[in-house]
Amino acid sequence: MSELVVVSNRGPATFAVGADGALVARHAAGGLAPSLVHALAGTNALWIATAMGDADRRAAREGVAAALAGGTELRLVELAPEVQRAAYRVVANGTLWFAYHGLFDRVRQPVFDRAWYEAWDGYREYNRTLAGEVARCADEGATVVVNDYHLALVGSYLAAERPDLRTVHFHHTPFCDAHELRVLPDAVAVELVGGLAAFGACGFHTERWAGHFRSCAASVGVEAPEVFASALGTDADDLRAVASSPGCAARRSDLLERLDGRALLFRSDRVEPSKNILRGFLAFEELLDTVPRFRGSVTFVARAYPSREEMPEYRAYREDVERLVERVNERFATADHVPIVLEVADDFEASVAALCSYDVLLVNPVRDGMNLVAKEGPVANRHAGVLALSREAGAFAELGTHALAVQPFDVSGTAAALGRALEMPVAERRERAVALAAVAGSRPPARWFAEVVRAARTSRLRGGDTSAAARR
Repeated sequence: MSELVVVSNRGPATFAVGADGALVARHAAGGLAPSLVHALAGTNALWIATAMGDADRRAAREGVAAALAGGTELRLVELAPEVQRAAYRVVANGTLWFAYHGLFDRVRQPVFDRAWYEAWDGYREYNRTLAGEVARCADEGATVVVNDYHLALVGSYLAAERPDLRTVHFHHTPFCDAHELRVLPDAVAVELVGGLAAFGACGFHTERWAGHFRSCAASVGVEAPEVFASALGTDADDLRAVASSPGCAARRSDLLERLDGRALLFRSDRVEPSKNILRGFLAFEELLDTVPRFRGSVTFVARAYPSREEMPEYRAYREDVERLVERVNERFATADHVPIVLEVADDFEASVAALCSYDVLLVNPVRDGMNLVAKEGPVANRHAGVLALSREAGAFAELGTHALAVQPFDVSGTAAALGRALEMPVAERRERAVALAAVAGSRPPARWFAEVVRAARTSRLRGGDTSAAARR
């Protein structure tokens, strides 16, 4: 039993089978969960997540838990493959992600047919199963922190089964406004928002997303719980330690040698539609078209992480990105210079090396809950780099004053912002960079997590009689 339970779709570690046949826990690469492990140091929390691979499923069946840094224990839950597929691919990532980020091509998508409603049943079962594990493992009056859009219905199940628990749900994505919510079937919208409202509190990275949730609750006639905004920042000390490591130093040396004195325009994203990679490359192409002096003097390095490649929309987007890069390079490459270097690989040290070295960092999402790269860049950078930042990123609320604002759909405007950033006077670059680094490092994960836990513990209980006797 645990007094603090954290729940997420993916955990901060995965299992593998060692040479002796025993299960071995390894830290997961990338994603939200690994970045939050340090925030839990000393809490002795129990982290519940779903089993992803074969070794994870074996660990779940055998009851093998992973001991994480700071006294946290990870326990995995096995789901039927068809339930996991329906909940994760069809509903969470194929529907809710697109709705929250404003990505639907409404002429063609979405289509809520019989197959989709069957997937919605799978999403319910997924949430019910995770809630059941929480109910089994949480101590009397425990605090439960549930993360992200995969688990919107957990609150309803916990309010019915364990009304003694102090619960909070935190969205790391944006939240759509009431107009965008109407793309969902009426009953689904009510169930979704009602599930979130069943938590003691709901948190978002910015007041904008919190306001959207309030408007959605009002639009479907649901009473909102306590709603709050708490911005997640980067762990500056941890990031600087990586930047100072020998491996990162070697990667940075290699990068600077390849640049050969050219300016570095950099971006780091998962390869997925909300990151707006295509328009970023189109803006760079327009800059080279319209301002010939930048040809041959700037290298655009894009480190892109593979993402959800089992989904056809994501595979198609990656193919579009790769074709556009080929076209720009065919137009502007010379014997000794390739204008765009696209590297699709999960290599954190290489990404941090580029963050240390950029002249301009482009972060231009269509919409983002926060976008930690926009904060990691100013903290790691040693070159008075300029941040060109989308107004639709949650991070813009904190960093926008010191960044160059980008309207994510305006390719010409983005090209102009890149040109201005590349030619910005050194004194202005330094002034902006110092201010950006101060803001970006001011809200480490531990501070964010403490605020989320406090919101849960000060919220009102959901449900009726909360005594243990009543539950029995």
